[in-house]
Amino acid sequence: MVVDDHPMWREGVARDLTEAGHRVVATSGEGRQAVRVAAAARPDVVVLDLQLPDISGVEVIRGLRAVLPEVRVLMLSASGEQQSVLDAVKAGATGYLVKSAAPAEFLDAVRRTAAGEPVFTPGLAGLVLGEYRRLATDGGARSGRDDAAPRLTERETEVLRLVAKGLSYRQIAERLGLSHRTVQNHVQNTLGKLQLHNRVELTRYAIERGLDD
Repeated sequence: MVVDDHPMWREGVARDLTEAGHRVVATSGEGRQAVRVAAAARPDVVVLDLQLPDISGVEVIRGLRAVLPEVRVLMLSASGEQQSVLDAVKAGATGYLVKSAAPAEFLDAVRRTAAGEPVFTPGLAGLVLGEYRRLATDGGARSGRDDAAPRLTERETEVLRLVAKGLSYRQIAERLGLSHRTVQNHVQNTLGKLQLHNRVELTRYAIERGLDD
């Protein structure tokens, strides 16, 4: 699903996605409408603009996650400001790409978002990981470690550690000598055990437990 208030841009993105083999189930130019339409259309991925005429993209993310907890959101925005990125990720965005990205970069970001990988415009990934570390430090000081956390296998822990370092599934597969599909399966199993929804939440979980060192 594509959500953007500029008709030409919205139609252009939808056309590029269709030509690349993706099925665009809906488009919308307003935030509230987007949430209503998404509830019916049930997209796997939403490409979402940050600035909309009625409500902000961050509010749309919260609305989408309320009606479709498993939906993955790729922010596609003209703004690369740090606070905008952090607000989007905290609300539940899987990735954040600026509109100046090349078409090939955008299509790759959509594919990776659909696979549950966090995708960020170069230079923003470190910012997001840094913020997670800060939040984890603050949260750990208040609540301490969770000793009752579900037990992961040695391989799941190994994959989780590399996820926390920001490696892509392909990079993890190459490093561990596994197939891309096997890495995906390990991540999905870990998400299920930890009752998390996506790789962004998994990264934060790993950082909270010091697995990114």
